[in-house]
Amino acid sequence: MMSDPLTNDLFPQALLTVTLRGPGDLEGFRRAARGLLAQQILPAQVSWQCTGLSVQDPLTAPPESHPAASDAPAVQVPPEFVALCESAILHADPRRFGLLYRLLWRLVHEPGLRHDPLDADLAEAQHMAQAVRDEMHTMKAFVRFHSVQDESFRNHPEGGPLHVAWVEPEHHLIEVMAAFFARRFAQMRWAILTPERSAQWDGARLHFGPGVREADTPLPDAGEKHWLACYERTFEPARLPGRSLQKSMPRRPRRKLPEAVRLHPLASTAHQRNHHLAAQPATRMARRVPQPRAALAVPAQPQGAPAQLSLDELAPSPDALQPLLI
Repeated sequence: MMSDPLTNDLFPQALLTVTLRGPGDLEGFRRAARGLLAQQILPAQVSWQCTGLSVQDPLTAPPESHPAASDAPAVQVPPEFVALCESAILHADPRRFGLLYRLLWRLVHEPGLRHDPLDADLAEAQHMAQAVRDEMHTMKAFVRFHSVQDESFRNHPEGGPLHVAWVEPEHHLIEVMAAFFARRFAQMRWAILTPERSAQWDGARLHFGPGVREADTPLPDAGEKHWLACYERTFEPARLPGRSLQKSMPRRPRRKLPEAVRLHPLASTAHQRNHHLAAQPATRMARRVPQPRAALAVPAQPQGAPAQLSLDELAPSPDALQPLLI
């Protein structure tokens, strides 16, 4: 289907629907984009959609064939555009596929676009990619696991309990972050539950399943209660989030932390405790005075002994110079 802007304005054509197999199907998007570009299909004539995944492990499943994806040759693009697509395609904005294909079309027909930092499409894609990278960093830093004694642990306790975490990411990060946590916590069993999808690591392989509501997540065990009790005993008002901490810890993940619900009552009681301690009389510290060193004991001279001896008196006797005979 050949088209150009003038023909499309005079004789509008029906949109070509391209269905991807998931919200982060980068390989499917690349194959479809190459096929669309080879057929000279304008970005405005393409409607991008994605379907839910029902397979057990989508990372190893073969990619779904797309209507516009054929054996089209590869397209030469700047390396930074490939990295931009890898991050921006995970954004939650449904317009990301059309934006990235429009950028690909313009990079092929407008080579100078890569040097234009003020381009609106390029700036929007970079903003999406940065938002995805920021949330990936947030998940790496603030995902909290708590242990659960599941059926597998009761049958085989030597394998350890299951560590469960529930997060609510804004973007489609579960596949990427599951691969990261599989490398980081390869020796323990864990599961990350989100409203969109869930991932589980059994110690050897990743498994993906449907999303889970927060109300359906397993309750934490007694270990987290002990940790929270220790946190309350050692809480200090100086640990309250300041401006620098608020900048590095966004508000959304901070609300999901286990200790976040205790910050307000702890802060109010901490100020009262500080006032109570300030009203107490100061404790006088006893000053430690170093003791003088004892003088060296000099043996007393016997009475009648001369105070000083001459050199002749200090010289050894001739008998003392004779060798000893054995």
